[in-house]
Amino acid sequence: MIDISVLYCGYESPSTPHRYGRAIGRDVPCHQRMEVATSAMDRRPIVVWNITRTCNLKCVHCYSDSEAKSYEGELSGQEVRRVLDDLAAFKVPAVLFSGGEPLIRPDLFELIEYARGKGLHVVLSTNGTLITPEIASRLVDLKLAYVGISLDSATPAVHDKFRGTPGAFERTMRGFRNCVEAGQKVGLRLTLSRPTFENLDGVFDFIEAEKINRACFYHLVPTGRGKGVLDLSRAESRQAMDTILRRTRDFHERGLGIEILTVDNHCDGPYMFLKMKAAGDQRAYDVRDMLVWNGGGLYSSGVGIGCIDFYGKVHPNQFWMHYSLGNVRDRPFSEIWQDTSDDLMAGLKDRLSRLKGRCGLCKYQSLCGGALRVRAQLMTGDPWAADPACYLTDEEIGLRPEQVAELKAKGEYHLADG
Repeated sequence: MIDISVLYCGYESPSTPHRYGRAIGRDVPCHQRMEVATSAMDRRPIVVWNITRTCNLKCVHCYSDSEAKSYEGELSGQEVRRVLDDLAAFKVPAVLFSGGEPLIRPDLFELIEYARGKGLHVVLSTNGTLITPEIASRLVDLKLAYVGISLDSATPAVHDKFRGTPGAFERTMRGFRNCVEAGQKVGLRLTLSRPTFENLDGVFDFIEAEKINRACFYHLVPTGRGKGVLDLSRAESRQAMDTILRRTRDFHERGLGIEILTVDNHCDGPYMFLKMKAAGDQRAYDVRDMLVWNGGGLYSSGVGIGCIDFYGKVHPNQFWMHYSLGNVRDRPFSEIWQDTSDDLMAGLKDRLSRLKGRCGLCKYQSLCGGALRVRAQLMTGDPWAADPACYLTDEEIGLRPEQVAELKAKGEYHLADG
């Protein structure tokens, strides 16, 4: 996760201490503030918990392939509480309840209340369609740190097509507005696909018009139903980043206080640094240092973020559903997470020496950390191959022509569109 507002504009957010190792200078409610980490490598994981697989929508890019039906074998409330005890003792920085659609789970509020009672920082990831004024008020009462609502386009018809349900846009925005009216901190999550890209300025206009104070733009990960779904070319990814940077700075310069982030492609960090450096921005090298502290993918999957799925299986992140590290029904999450007898987990915790191809030779390893290993595995079959979604040029990452030729001869020159 790259906080564009923090890095590119000098804005501070409640998660700045956790993400970049620096305390923030403004007051935020205690339940929204994340503690300062001593180092990125030593961070406990933010846990994405797919609390149910059932969903009331059928999104074309769903990584969990969820549908509007019951699934047998999901963790019981008692089992969830036992795991929450372990997560609290393990001192994870946050638990993010996701799905499916988490609000479909009947005991969700009881589980949130239990987690809050344990002192856990709790976030909700939802499609927003089920958030009534009463539910929004309940979330405020539970002191939920943040609600992230998924939206795929500022155009209702495009969003509804992605969500597989007519009227989804209207219901999602109603849920968002209910959160705003109740005083619940809320933001939007958008996947960068071709329809989003083609109207990205329109999305930013929409964010401003709706007074949305936080938006995360996710690069697509080709798993679940998201495999091959209208992904961007490398050139389009660069153009999208240019728009995101331009509009984020505009928001900041006009004092709108809107936080913009990008997720799941850590080359966004060095790309931003290069743009700032070329423009003579005096903060460029300070931003580089913050990116190095964070480490990008280096301290992400398998280190700073993890996942528990509907059945209790533990994954390096929510996109590794096809690979389980263990099950919380058999062993505590804290034990599974620290067990490096699994070769993949051992590699994720110490990956630099294993990186191949362009990632293995890139001069920005310390900023990007090899990006998203699961995307490399999904697209090449090798978790240590170069992330094919990197859109930096060979020249930008410091590759010489003879190195490029050698990688191509070895079959290690992996790019998503060339």
